[in-house]
Amino acid sequence: MLSVETRHAVHQDHAKGMDTDELRRHFHAGGLFRDGEIRLVYTHYDRFVLGGAVPGAGKLTLDKVEETRTATFLERREMAVVNIGATGEVSTQEGSWTLERGDVLYLGMGAGPVTFSGGGRFYITSAPAHRTLPSRLIRLSEANSLKLGATETSNKRTINQFVHPLVMESCQLVLGYTTLEDGSVWNTMPAHVHDRRMEAYLYFDMTEDQRVLHLMGEPQQTRHLIVANEEAAISPPWSIHSGAGTGSYTFIWAMAGDNVDYTDMDFVSMAEMK
Repeated sequence: MLSVETRHAVHQDHAKGMDTDELRRHFHAGGLFRDGEIRLVYTHYDRFVLGGAVPGAGKLTLDKVEETRTATFLERREMAVVNIGATGEVSTQEGSWTLERGDVLYLGMGAGPVTFSGGGRFYITSAPAHRTLPSRLIRLSEANSLKLGATETSNKRTINQFVHPLVMESCQLVLGYTTLEDGSVWNTMPAHVHDRRMEAYLYFDMTEDQRVLHLMGEPQQTRHLIVANEEAAISPPWSIHSGAGTGSYTFIWAMAGDNVDYTDMDFVSMAEMK
């Protein structure tokens, strides 16, 4: 079963007047992982798509998606899949890959229908592509890892870069995930914006009662979303994206836009934020 929800882009002036329900309707994505379903959110931020596939005891195939108006979903797109569940399989006309928990699979433009099977909980991200690049399975051991932050500032964390220029080539999709160490809660500090790219966060590895306070909005007009396990936040180019959790968690970050320069960002100090 396939379901697709469309999210239109929101101007920052409009966002200033939104209440909690409106903010969540536009920028929060929940219920992405349901047994026997592929659930996608098609955004008008760089035509970025995020979603989940949970095959359970059967198989799920992502093929034609009406919102793209193409014969198959990947006809003019690239995709990165992260397995946040048990061992699973992903296959295309190019071959089949076994994904352990934490593995990332990049699929190039034109890979054809994508079939998910096994015990995986597959997080899907996709952006338009302009050329075909080789599909590749990236294990955690192959990621580029950065150690940032400190215990004193409650943001000691490891950033693992997978679909990233230091690891592999993509068209415009950049993806990785960040894990907080015990006792640290802030995932991105100082906060920043990157006007040339949008970003999406998927929070996971959380218990049922844990939450993340996800900060968003313009630096002088901050807003927030309360996010639970396996829920996502969509971040427009004009918005900061930072958060603090009530316990340990991991989040997947994925970006699309004008370039693939991970450091292309404009930092915002805490003193500037309101």
